[in-house]
Amino acid sequence: MNARCTKNVHERKTDVSDASKLRQLHSYGLLRGSFRPSAQITTLRAYLRQRERGVEYAAAHFQHVQKGLKEMNLQRHHVVSDITGVTGMKILPAIVDGERDLDVLASHRDVRCKASIETIKASLNENDRPLEATLRALGSDNEYDPSQLPRPRTKTKQVSTPSFGVRAALFGVLGVDLTEIHGMGPSLSLKLVGECGTDLRAWPSAKHSTPWLYLAPGNKISGGKVLSSRTRRSSSRAAALLRLAAFTLGRSDTALGAFYRRLAARAGKAKAVAASARKIAVLFYNTLRYGMTYKDPGASHYEERYLNRVLGNLKRRAKAFGYGLQNV
Repeated sequence: MNARCTKNVHERKTDVSDASKLRQLHSYGLLRGSFRPSAQITTLRAYLRQRERGVEYAAAHFQHVQKGLKEMNLQRHHVVSDITGVTGMKILPAIVDGERDLDVLASHRDVRCKASIETIKASLNENDRPLEATLRALGSDNEYDPSQLPRPRTKTKQVSTPSFGVRAALFGVLGVDLTEIHGMGPSLSLKLVGECGTDLRAWPSAKHSTPWLYLAPGNKISGGKVLSSRTRRSSSRAAALLRLAAFTLGRSDTALGAFYRRLAARAGKAKAVAASARKIAVLFYNTLRYGMTYKDPGASHYEERYLNRVLGNLKRRAKAFGYGLQNV
């Protein structure tokens, strides 16, 4: 049950009175149940959230590793931009094992690393404080399986991307390709399916699903007067994923990108992200619910439709005042 339905009850609230009041409201049919996906989707959601926390914890541990290297006066992070890359993950275990020969450490350089061997050797010139115990202590309590950590970052794959073919797996389950929607990659689509599920019949239409995601304008009304239409804040993971997808549309040559840029210039980027996220949510709902295949018309098509709509509004307003518009 959604707690929003009962939070404004004006009386002294206790556990006993709350239980009695909820029973009474439920008997009248005034309570709405909260959305909960199926058991399989719930299991998938738990795995994805646990994996996301693991990636966040790994990032925090690498920050401690970087601080330990700085205390040892090993300025490797200034030369190798990513200490979790191929070069970094070869040099780091060698330092923990006690290797101090600069030639041996620099020989672990990957061919794709932009820094030369001489530059790496200069950054590995440590001082007289043997603080490698800091790095060793980070792994003394637990022995972590390297396979559980994200793979080393490369130019073609992100750290947080699953190792299997997510796009093909989702297509086999859903029968539609969610990555056709601009802004939604395979990993983001998998997380969004884990949060919302595959059966969206809990909402009769897309207009019912967007308020659940807190992406629709608010309707705070008192005495017949609209006090605020601001979008309410939410801690929904699905809404955060959709906002992340909308943020990537700014430089894309697509209809969604043109809509984002037009609204960002007029109302600001924050409102543009929320409005674009709502459009992506509608496309996501229609794709899963009705099997729609999204075809992007392009930015030029959107700009042409917007121009025709503006001209139509101007002609209608001029006609209301008894004037007519003519092409120059």
